[in-house]
Amino acid sequence: LEADIAHLAIAADTEKLVSAGLVNSDWTTKTPNSGIVSKTVAAIIVRPGNPKNIKTFNDLTRSDVKWVTADPKTSGGARWNFLALWDHGLRTNNKDEAKAKEFVTQAFTNVAVLAKDARESTDAFAKQGQGDALLNYENEVILAQQKGEQLEYVVPDPNVSIDIPVSVVDKNVDKHGTREVAEAFVQFLFTPEAQEEFVKLGFRPLDGAPVKTKENTDKFPPVKTLGTIQEYGGWGEAQKRFFEDGAVFDQVQASIKR
Repeated sequence: LEADIAHLAIAADTEKLVSAGLVNSDWTTKTPNSGIVSKTVAAIIVRPGNPKNIKTFNDLTRSDVKWVTADPKTSGGARWNFLALWDHGLRTNNKDEAKAKEFVTQAFTNVAVLAKDARESTDAFAKQGQGDALLNYENEVILAQQKGEQLEYVVPDPNVSIDIPVSVVDKNVDKHGTREVAEAFVQFLFTPEAQEEFVKLGFRPLDGAPVKTKENTDKFPPVKTLGTIQEYGGWGEAQKRFFEDGAVFDQVQASIKR
């Protein structure tokens, strides 16, 4: 589809548009905050009353807990989920990568459904009754609650900052003659007025943004330790290391005896 603006799950997906010649390689310099327009964290959605008493990512490795996630091979959001688990495993094991891999493997051994995307994973959990827990974006849960769904969730700590990029699709705006309005709209998304709308929909305030007030931050469970994609060399490096064919995620899946 010939979109003028792309607001995707991960910067690696925007970089695919760069490789395809649709977005200019300097897209992160054209907007405030290096193109990151919204942020959230990973949340564990639990059954009503949290009968399994799930509080942290460690609980996803328990033998009595089955959980649902999208597949990192087909879902950008699921890659954030995987990274949140990896980051937790690393931080709670003195940065020992072998132990982090062991932790993530143990967690994925308990996956009841590895869905194609976030929507399908939510349906498997909420509509089909699969699993004791669902791993998803915090903002998705808040939005569902605002729509009247009775959902309970926990925000584990440590967690990872899920940074969501926006870019103008240069090839399309030049073709459509819409560059001026598209660029103006993207710039508008970073204004306090627009950022307040992101917060209302369950996204956490961007660091350094005028909307990062006590009133807004108090709306969210505090996270003391928040990992970043930059700690893993950015999405270019993380994609190769974890999600390309034969990389860490494939190794984890291969070692699980299903």
